[in-house]
Amino acid sequence: MADEPSDAPAAANTLWGGRFETGAADIMQRINASIGFDKRLYRQDLAGSRAHCNMLMSKGIIAEADARAILKGLDEIEQEIADGRFAYDLAREDIHMHVEARLTELIGAAAGRLHTARSRNDQIATDFRLWLRDHIDALDPALADLQAALIERAEQHADAVMPGFTHLQAAQPVTFGHHLLAYAEMIGRDRGRIADCRARLNESPLGAAALAGTSFPIDRAATAAALGFDRPMANSLDAVSARDFALEYLAAAAILSTHLSRLAEEFVLWASAQFAFIELSDAFTTGSSIMPQKRNPDAAELVRAKAGRVTGALNALLMVMKGLPLTYSKDMQDDKEPVFEAADTLALTVPAMAGMVRDFSVRTETMHRAAGLGYATATDLADWLVRALGLPFRQAHHVTGRLVKRAADRGVDLDGLSLAEMQAEEPGITEAVFDVLGVDNSVRSRTSFGGTAPDNVRAAAAAARERWL
Repeated sequence: MADEPSDAPAAANTLWGGRFETGAADIMQRINASIGFDKRLYRQDLAGSRAHCNMLMSKGIIAEADARAILKGLDEIEQEIADGRFAYDLAREDIHMHVEARLTELIGAAAGRLHTARSRNDQIATDFRLWLRDHIDALDPALADLQAALIERAEQHADAVMPGFTHLQAAQPVTFGHHLLAYAEMIGRDRGRIADCRARLNESPLGAAALAGTSFPIDRAATAAALGFDRPMANSLDAVSARDFALEYLAAAAILSTHLSRLAEEFVLWASAQFAFIELSDAFTTGSSIMPQKRNPDAAELVRAKAGRVTGALNALLMVMKGLPLTYSKDMQDDKEPVFEAADTLALTVPAMAGMVRDFSVRTETMHRAAGLGYATATDLADWLVRALGLPFRQAHHVTGRLVKRAADRGVDLDGLSLAEMQAEEPGITEAVFDVLGVDNSVRSRTSFGGTAPDNVRAAAAAARERWL
């Protein structure tokens, strides 16, 4: 049987333990260590170390021979990690100390020169920004693909009529393509928010050291350029303590996840027997262990659920940061896991949603029938009364309401009323009113910019391609 964890102190840490006579208790090591999650930053950590090493060498702060040995050792470490041969140890706390310890094993005392003029504080801030930038650069094409899927399906169904809802009650007929393009617009704004986040995070903390800068003649602009940053951060205190870039990402991710959840909810409703507007294939549904007839939209339900995890990640990091004075506190070690969780979640949900958008088949006849329920062309009738008879809209609204009640009492649609019945409420009504009462007539008439008319939808889809793809 393995030994139980002990709270007995171990030896002092060899990288920072000069003042300490003994090491931390076992429980302290476990709560203090972040290597379990920050090891995924290894590429960024090595990139930052290379940039820092090259700058130190170019400024004559470390000898060229030591710099060359350091760079060679960093390459070996990267290969070991990539091959799965790298050994992790809780006592080494984080990815930075793991790299430095292994570098020391590989090249000896020269490894200790790499940490000249930097601290783990500016190191982790740099790594984190680099990692998030890489994630955003991978996320944007996935979002563009989701937009492409929405635009493709909108073009296919520019003429398909469905009920538009307010309060989940039938309101006015719209086209299915128009409905899908609404989500393409949302995703476009999400991409804009995330791109704005990337632009603001793209400043380099490296060289801020622990909090006050350094007395060595470093070149922060050189390391910033080497790492693809736009510029070094202007204030050393801010550089090591700012996490608003992570909060901004999580806020954008939470809004994006909410949009994905709303579309997922549409799929859940539309795929139900009660709506029956769409059908998802076997690729994105599951069955029941007891009810053989079931086809459950589990992929959509999981996308809907995971929005809560992303919103939770935002709240978690807000709570971590809300009470911290400048500059770094160990609380900030808990800044990365919420971002990692949100990023991992979006890496699943965005392509899953794109897959569902391309997968579903549309039951156009069912949608068309549903579009005529609930007196959805009542607004068209009111508008006609304004245009044709010159009634004030409020009066037209009341006339239409009385006609809806009359139709409901008879159990017919508005176009099921006779002309005489309509004239009993408003004598000026003519046969021409029947031209506006069908759902197809209704959607064709909505030609204002941003409206649901099929020709509008086709034009909007083409414009969306031009803007975003």
